[in-house]
Amino acid sequence: MRKKIVAGNWKMNMTLQDGIALAKELNDTLTAEKPNCDVVICTPFIHLASIAQFLNQEVIGLGAENCADKEKGAFTGEVSAEMVKSTGAGYVILGHSERRGYYGETPEILKEKVLLALKNGLKVIFCIGESLEEREAEKQNEVVKAELEGSVFNLEEADFRNIIIAYEPIWAIGTGKTATSDQAEEIHAYIRSIIAERYGASVADDTTILYGGSCKASNAPELFAKPDIDGGLIGGASLKAADFKGIIDAWKK
Repeated sequence: MRKKIVAGNWKMNMTLQDGIALAKELNDTLTAEKPNCDVVICTPFIHLASIAQFLNQEVIGLGAENCADKEKGAFTGEVSAEMVKSTGAGYVILGHSERRGYYGETPEILKEKVLLALKNGLKVIFCIGESLEEREAEKQNEVVKAELEGSVFNLEEADFRNIIIAYEPIWAIGTGKTATSDQAEEIHAYIRSIIAERYGASVADDTTILYGGSCKASNAPELFAKPDIDGGLIGGASLKAADFKGIIDAWKK
């Protein structure tokens, strides 16, 4: 059975003190009332080591939002996969459209990041998704296929099993627009089909595919009810414990 996951992506939000307070609130809430899915919070680098000290990672996994494409060395300001792992984190988000768009991360760069993350024992939440122009031109399938082929379909099966896919239509991130549950299911099913072509049906059946893009407590139950949607990668709604828990609780409906 593939895992159901709700992951929070804090992005560039939360001071260290505010982040610790939010993580403690989530930890207390979900320890008291066990969720029906796996929960992960992906925080800015500066939060990781502090939060790892008190987070019950049997209840909430901890991840970074990025890592470097180099192992170590004279790369001022970068944070390596090994450093991320050393904080106590177990996950890393790679390939987010904001990293691709604002910071010029190419499929080749992401391929290196994925390899280094896996080498250091991190599970990768790998983001794919099309722009509004690509969606309007009905190119979404070829876009997501190219993103997978460019950065993760080079992996051996054993390594690919440590990849979680997050489908995030760029036109729905932070815009308030959401793909309809039928649109999201259609492309999730397509993604699962191309994983099956590359790795076989059993790997495809085991791969968790998350939806991201203005997912909130009000639309999560309808999205999560679809057979190929295994949870969400949540941006803004992960910054308040009650909002985030509302999405997690969609798995109880």
